[in-house]
This record gives sequence, structure tokens and C-alpha cells, in this order.
Amino acid sequence: MAPVRSPAERPHRLLRWGLPRDPRASEHVLGFAVTTVLTIAVTRGILQLSGFPQIGGDSLHVAHVLWGGLLLGVAVVLAVSFAGPVVRPLVAFVGGIGFGLFIDEVGKFLTQDNDYFFRPAPMIMYVTLVVVMIAADTLHGRRAHHPTEHLAAAADHAVAGLAGGLSAERRAVAEELLAKGGRAPGADQTAALLRVIPDDDAEAPDPLDLAGRRIRGLLRTIVTRRWATRTTAVLLVVVLVGTLATVALSWEPGERGEPAWALVGALLTVALSLVAAVRGWTLLGSDRFRAFQWLRRAVLVNLLLTQVALFRIAPWPATLGLFLALAALGVIGVEKLRLERLHEAEV
Repeated sequence: MAPVRSPAERPHRLLRWGLPRDPRASEHVLGFAVTTVLTIAVTRGILQLSGFPQIGGDSLHVAHVLWGGLLLGVAVVLAVSFAGPVVRPLVAFVGGIGFGLFIDEVGKFLTQDNDYFFRPAPMIMYVTLVVVMIAADTLHGRRAHHPTEHLAAAADHAVAGLAGGLSAERRAVAEELLAKGGRAPGADQTAALLRVIPDDDAEAPDPLDLAGRRIRGLLRTIVTRRWATRTTAVLLVVVLVGTLATVALSWEPGERGEPAWALVGALLTVALSLVAAVRGWTLLGSDRFRAFQWLRRAVLVNLLLTQVALFRIAPWPATLGLFLALAALGVIGVEKLRLERLHEAEV
């Protein structure tokens, strides 16, 4: 008879349903979202530079939403065709391109006259991706991973290695996950399985990891104690001033101008970001970790609130502001990680 677990030991319902979370899921969702944004920006840029050509001649119009649907289908087929974790970054990348091509034409399907240039369309796209990221954070970021989820991920790497071996890097990842799994049932068997899997450096390419490594390497190079503060300050100032300049140039509320809610909302949220940023600056001398928490809040207000209004007002400046805000968030994240490691070393 299986031992009866106490309510405190009972796993989450998702685990009882056989749905352990992938510890790298947040990275995959972020890669999916960034790929989607880049796809939209590149698609709209190419179309604008080329004069919005149409494929299909006089009688047909092969809209790029069709290519997006095709790539989304390819991503689903990849996800259900291969076992192991190697395929997931590729699914996120292909799916992100497909979703970007799909949602870029949302204006056509919300208007009676199939208006690709529907003014609220960029805002709708951005809000959709914000909702995706918030949902992913709710699923993966609010509750710590159970040891069995780390063990399941380690076993997942082992499953992939049974067929083709493991690279040194993937083996290290699997062993780290195994260590986080602690003494969960099956840990010894998973460890024994990993030991007998041969080494093999051949592996499917991971475009998201390659790009992520280069960005992280660049951030680690420039993010020292002094440069983290300066870079964050410059990026925040540029984003906030750019938002104010965009609102000022677009200020003509009424029937012919931008909606008043977007203009006023952008100003109010800029003020909120500014309050959080000033609070961060005042803490830099006494508590650097808390200071960067406040700076992070300033950037998150911009990403979650200001950019929504800005995409309704001026999509192209909003896109530039989005990438600058993401760069600031990356710098803050690297600095916070450095401070956490210093604190752990001191303890």
C-alpha cells in the first residue's frame, strides 16, 4: 500500500494531473514574446519600406496571416512530435514568428473594411503579449517549483539523452536539476540513468539561447557597480523623456487627435515611473538592492502601463521605447543577481 501523505506533503493539483512545470518555461515564453515583437516590427518595417506590396496578383491576396498560421501549425507539430527539452526553444522561436505574422493583421479582422492600418491595432497586439507574460508569470513565477518538478526536468533531459547522448552543457544542466530535486522518489534512478548516458556534443540549434547568451554576455561586460547605475539612469531618462516628447507632439485630443485617455494615461504613468525611480535613486547610497528593486518597478510601470497608451498614440516610438525599457530591465536584472550573489557570499 502506498504511504498516505499529509496535506502539507500533498503535491499541487497540476502535479497530480501529470503536468509538472518546466523550470525553463519562463525563458521559453519570454523568447516567444520577444520573437513575436521582432517579427511584427520587421514585418511592418519591410512593408512600409517596400510600399505594402500584395502577393497574389489581381484576383488573390495571400495575406501574411496565412504564413503565420502555417508556422503556428509547424510549431504545434514539432511540440507533439519530439520527446525531451531540446525541441522547446525551437517551438518557441517558430511559434513566435508565426504568432507575430498572425497578430500583425489583427486590424483586418476587427474592422468592417479589413483595415490593416486600424489605429488601435498596435495597442491590441501589445496588450495581448502583456497578458501572455502576466499569465506565464502567474503560472511559473508565483509558486516555487516543487522538488519533483526539478527531478522531472532532469529525467526529461535523460530521456533525450537515451537516444543521442548528452552534451557536456546539457549534462551539467540535468545534474543541477537533479540536485534541486533533492531526495524525491526516483532521484537515485534518474542519477543512475544519467551516469550511463554517453557523451555527445551534437545537438539541435537553439536560436533563442544563442541570442540570449550574447545579450547576457554583453550585459555582464558593461554591468559593473558603476555602469549598472549609469546605464539604468540613461535608459530610464531616455524612455521617460521620449514618452513625454511623443505625448507633447501628439497632443490634440478630440475627434481629429489621439484619444484623451491615452494621452492622459501616458502622462500619469510617466509620473508614477518617475516617483519609483526617484525613490530608487534616494536608496542607492544606503541599500543598493532595494534601490534596484524600486528602479525595476519604475521600468515595469513603463512596460505594463505607459507602453499600452504609447502604442495607441505612436506605435514606432513606442516600439523603440519598448526595446529601451527591456534593455533597462535586463541591466537591472543582472545587477540584482550580482548583489544577491554578493549577499550569499557574505552570509
